[in-house]
Amino acid sequence: MNAAVDKVTVLDAMVIGAGVAGLYQLHNLRKMGLKVRAYETATGVGGTWYWNRYPGARFDSQAEIYQYWFDEEMYKSWQPSERFPAQPETEEWLNYVADRHDLKKDIQFSTRIASAHYDEGTERWNITTEAGEKINTQFLIACCGMLSAPLENRFKGQETFKGDTYLTGKWPKDATSLKGKRVAVIGTGATGIQVIQTIAPEVGSMKIFCRTPQYIIPMNNRKYTEEDWAYWCERYNETKDKVMNSFAGFDYDFTEKAWADSTEEERQAVLEKHWEGGSLSLWLATYSEIFFDEKIGEEVSEFVRKKMRARLGNDPKLCDLLIPTADDYTFGTHRVPLETNYLEVYLQDNVEPVDCNASPIQEFVPEGIKTADGTIHEFDVIILATGFDAGSGALSRIDFRGRDNRSLKDQWQQEITTAMGLQVHGYPNLFTTGAPLAPSAALCNMTTCLQYQVDWITNCVDYALKNGKKTVEVSKAVEDAWVKHVMKLLEPTSL
Repeated sequence: MNAAVDKVTVLDAMVIGAGVAGLYQLHNLRKMGLKVRAYETATGVGGTWYWNRYPGARFDSQAEIYQYWFDEEMYKSWQPSERFPAQPETEEWLNYVADRHDLKKDIQFSTRIASAHYDEGTERWNITTEAGEKINTQFLIACCGMLSAPLENRFKGQETFKGDTYLTGKWPKDATSLKGKRVAVIGTGATGIQVIQTIAPEVGSMKIFCRTPQYIIPMNNRKYTEEDWAYWCERYNETKDKVMNSFAGFDYDFTEKAWADSTEEERQAVLEKHWEGGSLSLWLATYSEIFFDEKIGEEVSEFVRKKMRARLGNDPKLCDLLIPTADDYTFGTHRVPLETNYLEVYLQDNVEPVDCNASPIQEFVPEGIKTADGTIHEFDVIILATGFDAGSGALSRIDFRGRDNRSLKDQWQQEITTAMGLQVHGYPNLFTTGAPLAPSAALCNMTTCLQYQVDWITNCVDYALKNGKKTVEVSKAVEDAWVKHVMKLLEPTSL
């Protein structure tokens, strides 16, 4: 009998994940004096910023606002090197946060949670790791991440390819150089764009398998000097107030004049200003009407299309393949990637786009990729930027069982319901961050909305303990009302 496996670790609270939310949640619960421990699959902290170490991975929120706001001195003591830092620096920053607050001593790394079952008799959770370790806790907080469950086996025959296959969401630390190699990239979302624009100068040749065109915004990235950071440090409280009270958690908001109250010249000036600004403000600080009025959304979309067509030299084939049309979707109704010379990559002699709408990927073969027209595209390396099982994926991969042995995975396969993305009826004392139906779960500067969620959970647990409550569970009526509210809000949008 294995004594290590049979031993049960008893906690007041347990956190799953050591990313942006998990670190802050651990910090807060520990401040309350609880016996708490965090469990993390990776070998280090960082969450998204640990796993997504693919070439070109970086913020799309400015460094001065992608921040924690609970420690002013911590903010001022860390100087970012640029406006939109890359993954290595971000991972280093999160280690700095963890070390400053001595969080790692209460984090168990290289540990994947297999199951979490609620015991109605004891009103506590029994958790088992994949290694068989057992944990018993009163409160269970799942900070698993919105984008921590990459979609992996998407194509027939992936295992037959003789070259190297890299998944962006699990990019290996020891990945080999791409210099001079024949490379395929599948996917042109935000991640694919970052990879493509970064590796284009070094690969021997690259074929980009394109399916869904993307509206883009040029990233205005630049190095930050000590003087730059001193400027932001002086404005710590002002910036914090803006970030914590704006629509999407940024330091900008929809403060321009309403579309109907502006002249055509004024509208164009606003769009040009935000386009040149090189951040997500074109999306989240110009005209909120793009989400509700199809005609206005189309006018803004056409503004972006004109910019993109000019950069592609008005090449008709490239424009048709890479620029969304009115029949596809409206600017702002999908995530808008920031990029640096991404479109210009397609003008290089060593780059070839493959239209997956005209001829979809059929299967992987030993030489590379076979498309539906019978063509075999030969490669040394295939990069999969194929997205995530977002929001629900990370939670569904753990066997959560609530009252009456109900399964969260089975339940969400029928219908995804939550109350504010913080709790699910039938799962007492289980709290979630970054979960489906949370306010601004996706349309948000993630550090901002995750801190709001963690603060709510912390205050709820604190209230329960101070008032002698053993369990916290959202009622079915409240959960139903929240889902109905969310659906009603979606009705007038152009999503």
